[in-house]
Amino acid sequence: MSEFWLISAPGDKENLQALERMNHVTSKSNLSRNTKFAIPDFKVGTLDSLVGLSDELGKLDTFAESLIKRMAQSVVEVMEDSKGKVHENLLANGGLKEKMKCLKIDLTSFVTHFEWDMAKYPAKQPLMNVVDTLAKQLAQIETDLKSRTAAYSVLKTNLENLEKKSTGNLFTRTLSDIVSKEDFVLDSEYLTTLLVIVPKSSYAQWQKTYESLSDMVVPRSTKLIAEDNEAGLFTVTLFRKVTEDFKVKAKENKFIVREFYYDEKEIKREREEMTRLLSDKKQQYQTSCVALKKGSATYRDHKVKVTPLGNPARPAAGQTDRDRESEGEGEGPLLRWLKVNFSEAFIAWIHIKALRVFVESVLRYGLPVNFQAVLLQPQKKSATKRLREVLNSVFRHLDEVAAASLLDAYVEIPGLQLSNQDYFPYVYFHIDLSLLD
Repeated sequence: MSEFWLISAPGDKENLQALERMNHVTSKSNLSRNTKFAIPDFKVGTLDSLVGLSDELGKLDTFAESLIKRMAQSVVEVMEDSKGKVHENLLANGGLKEKMKCLKIDLTSFVTHFEWDMAKYPAKQPLMNVVDTLAKQLAQIETDLKSRTAAYSVLKTNLENLEKKSTGNLFTRTLSDIVSKEDFVLDSEYLTTLLVIVPKSSYAQWQKTYESLSDMVVPRSTKLIAEDNEAGLFTVTLFRKVTEDFKVKAKENKFIVREFYYDEKEIKREREEMTRLLSDKKQQYQTSCVALKKGSATYRDHKVKVTPLGNPARPAAGQTDRDRESEGEGEGPLLRWLKVNFSEAFIAWIHIKALRVFVESVLRYGLPVNFQAVLLQPQKKSATKRLREVLNSVFRHLDEVAAASLLDAYVEIPGLQLSNQDYFPYVYFHIDLSLLD
């Protein structure tokens, strides 16, 4: 499963023993895989400031999750011809580094082996500063995402409009890829060539009558140059001065003159525009031509899927998007940007989860700071109810009222809001990596 439960309990002896009991029961029953979740020692500040920070982090958490889901969906849209490889591009730990040296980690492995990034978010500075740094980083990514996806959307729309012109029926589609110079009488002072759409059922009638629809129609000048399921496109040559009369008579016989002027430069421009748009669109998601060798590394209790490319160091603090993007040679600019910044946003999101656990644990369990955070990965969907029961049983002593209400969801407790079942005797936050569902 791609679902995680991030919980915490007080770090005193009694509750550490409770955590051990939880580990024993969940492991024995194969309910979840549990790992410690390391959170650094932050500057606490005042409890009043933590209350305000708790609300701020809640909003930032929701925003960050929404942002990475939008970015994941953008990767799907950009890689429309390679959707089976989308998850290969939704990784953590940054994009391609100098000389293709990096360690690309799948999202599950990043979460289960989370380490606070001291370089990007120094733990010794006030908590508000850390939150502000994360908020500004995510806001900048969203701003860039909007501008880049908007530009891609315009490109895609323009291309779709051109493609529609080349795939419609003879009444609406562009004719630049159908006609040729040889189909027309050009540069004549007196003669002109018209294009006429004739229903298939009226081909014989057209051949019999087109020369007599008006005066001054060149005999035997008609030629079928294209057809679709319903009609055919015929040429006919006549004197310019009878053009309007011919159009009226043709319409009376259910033959439609298609307005078209053969302009070689315009036709060439339209074809080149189609080629350019196709090329530009393809370049946005063109994947790296460099073959990455797949490998694996193993932690003590969990296999980590990685692509080892040398130095696993993260981007240095202050490294710009332009620096990181330039390192992913061979990839389209939009896909490369999405990969790098999806990773940055995802990493920021998990750091926000860590901050929420810290703040909520201090508010819930008090000072001095002493708690243990644990990450649980439910092994299957059907086991989540049983897992919740185990947790509520093990930690019910932390909040008897909440624990009792959770055993009976229909018990109403004045002053306690449990409608969404997000409050438990222990600190709890949910992490769902199903970003494309």
